[in-house]
Amino acid sequence: MRRLLIAACTGLLLVASCSHDKAASGATSATAFQPQATGRGGAAATIDVRATAAAIEILKDGGNAVDAAVAAAGVLSVTDLYSCGIGGGGLMVIYLAGEQRVVTVEHREAAPRQLRRELFYEAGVPIPTLEVMTSGLSAGVPGMVRGWETALARYGTRGLKEVLQPGIRVAEQGFEVDPFFFDQTTRNAERFKLFTSSASLFLPAQGQPLPVGATFTNPGMAKTYRLVAQGGSQAFYRGELARAIVETVTRPPMSPGAAHPVRAGVMKLSDLADYEARIREPVKSTYRGYTLYGMGAPTSGGLTLGLALNILEATSPASPNRAEMLHRYLEASRLAFADRNAYVADPEYVDVPVAGLLSKEYAAERSKALDPAKAAPGAARAGNPFAYQQDPSTLPPLAQRLPALPPSVLDVPHRETTHITTADKAGNIVAYTCTIEAEGGSGIVVPGYGFLLNNEMTDFDVPPSPATPHANIPEAGKRPRSSMTPTLVFKDGVPVLALGSPGGSSIITTVLQTLVYHLDLHMPLLEAVAAPRVSQSNVPDGKSHAEPEFIASPEAAALQAKGHTFTEANPIGALTAIRFNPDGTLTAVAEPQRRGGGSAMVVEPVR
Repeated sequence: MRRLLIAACTGLLLVASCSHDKAASGATSATAFQPQATGRGGAAATIDVRATAAAIEILKDGGNAVDAAVAAAGVLSVTDLYSCGIGGGGLMVIYLAGEQRVVTVEHREAAPRQLRRELFYEAGVPIPTLEVMTSGLSAGVPGMVRGWETALARYGTRGLKEVLQPGIRVAEQGFEVDPFFFDQTTRNAERFKLFTSSASLFLPAQGQPLPVGATFTNPGMAKTYRLVAQGGSQAFYRGELARAIVETVTRPPMSPGAAHPVRAGVMKLSDLADYEARIREPVKSTYRGYTLYGMGAPTSGGLTLGLALNILEATSPASPNRAEMLHRYLEASRLAFADRNAYVADPEYVDVPVAGLLSKEYAAERSKALDPAKAAPGAARAGNPFAYQQDPSTLPPLAQRLPALPPSVLDVPHRETTHITTADKAGNIVAYTCTIEAEGGSGIVVPGYGFLLNNEMTDFDVPPSPATPHANIPEAGKRPRSSMTPTLVFKDGVPVLALGSPGGSSIITTVLQTLVYHLDLHMPLLEAVAAPRVSQSNVPDGKSHAEPEFIASPEAAALQAKGHTFTEANPIGALTAIRFNPDGTLTAVAEPQRRGGGSAMVVEPVR
């Protein structure tokens, strides 16, 4: 699915059109999959070749990086619909070259107003994870369409009607099922069987997934996109689509004889009608002469990344020894995640100690807990970033005493999301991560409309008791904490790098490890992206998740000698990035193998 591009004449992808006769004849030309491309005039990198091609065609047609990012997201919502889609949300970091400033568009899913923490407990005990994941209760108010419209209206040059056309074509004419898509469907088949709408779309072969090589079409998704293209976000948040979403959440379309009950949600039409995307200030941090911009809360990505880098910077200069750098990287991650788990949540509900978490002085204090000779034996305790706020006396006493809880049982690294990176000829840049949370989201397709609802409410923390205080507990209208980490890197005011990844909590460490490899160890970007990964998120047993290739490496042996232990996980992340070269060219990079391999393209390749 991702390794061959069916060219424009099939009518599947591109904004530019071919003659009707050639399209009808099925004439095609194949463009080889490539994980890296260097050139000028703009660039794009995604996990899917059709999405990357859609972005490039928008750029060639005069659109900017924001237009291209939304067009790519529209295609990914069809071809990578188990990872992202209009039933979910996203976080977009934008560099506006003409104004030399960074802005962010936060369109994270929100809790319905009738959601309360007690709904996640039964007889005073947290409801089992799988029951929550596959339910109407897990669905938050989708933010994607409002986010797209807001980004395009403020910072783009095209409207939804134009940028959704590539996605409509792919949905109508279909794409070839590849082994990765087949495996995703197979892993979720038992969940999809619970719902008539999901089984009809994903399991049409007598209750089985379409085989590799078959064509997957989604006319319901095309219908939805046409409604949004004509009516804008109002067509999604009001009217027939809104009614269908609420009906699906509150009365999940259960299959006759479903294996187990599915909990209903509490979403109302007013929750959809009142949803707003947020324009938030970016999180800004520095590292060894570089300036980084990312998303602030409710995502923990930018803050945790900034704190971890500050701890690394405080420990010592960058080491040319990879094992030594990896040891410090893992221990810095452990410390940063301890604070992330304790303090980061929706800033409209919680006083997040942003200044303290990004303080160099706080990082120096935290770095004292990093032993250069050995790994910590278990989970680290949270520090006290409130003491490093400009005026800690003004903060609530409870916040300063908030106990650090272990990560929620739902806060696991293997969450599916996707990341889009685009840049245009004017120098505008977009790092955009979007998601429906777990692979397949809630598992529930909105009947007749072809898209899955998210299960983002599982990103809230559910303590052992509903009376236990925590920053990230479920609350009405609240946006759950995320780990998405879309990031822009500058040096002396000039863009150097844009990147991001999927992967749940391992998103943060995937971006962090790639930065350490590229900026500190001076690996070429593609090599840094392809390198085997290891992720430490301060889990109670102290172990790091690691890919099998990493566990078999000499670096892993050196780390084990320092007391590090590993849990096998595969794959970790699926990063895309763009490097801005000193000669004015751009190098777009995508994962060469993970999740079937991604696609990198430029407008004008360097010959």
